[in-house]
Amino acid sequence: MPDYKLIYFNLQARAELTRWCFAYGGIPYEDDRIEGTWVQRKKEMPAGKIPVLYVDGKPLTESLAIARYAAKQAGLVPRDDLQAAYCDAMVDTMAGEVLHTIYQHIVFGKDEPAEKQRKLKEDLVPKWNPILKRLNERLSNQDWFISDRVTWVDLAISFIFGKAAEHYPKLLNDYPNVNKVVENVQNLKPIKKWISTRPKTN
Repeated sequence: MPDYKLIYFNLQARAELTRWCFAYGGIPYEDDRIEGTWVQRKKEMPAGKIPVLYVDGKPLTESLAIARYAAKQAGLVPRDDLQAAYCDAMVDTMAGEVLHTIYQHIVFGKDEPAEKQRKLKEDLVPKWNPILKRLNERLSNQDWFISDRVTWVDLAISFIFGKAAEHYPKLLNDYPNVNKVVENVQNLKPIKKWISTRPKTN
């Protein structure tokens, strides 16, 4: 097995999906979390940004490329190329339109809590609803996004919309099938263990 080292801030954000994939696959890695030393360490990073995954000393950059690689190592990528592409498309959509905006406007936003809730209700959630509707319909007759087996898109659904629901608890009320995937993934034994033991961060 290759030697893995994942470098990111002491945050969930753009590295957490990779961590979930490694946890699911029981894959050991060094979880190098940067706190207060970014200015000094930035020059060490390829392209000066993180996350970075070192695989036997070779760097891989870009958060979704890293997560996709980790998912494949964990057996979470469908063997069928078209199904794999469906997963890629949905993860790309959720990461860009949901996860990014949660951290930009809510987690790191400078607004007062009441204004953040207003922004969620009036601006962000209406943009997320079409994604949730499509997912809920797809999941109406199957347990997982790709029918009969859990894949990395299910982990992404659970992490990203679970994170969104932390800040807007009513988010999934109208999307029971999505909520079921969120809960089922977080109750998978390796994911549940990771969530209970990981550092407490946003």
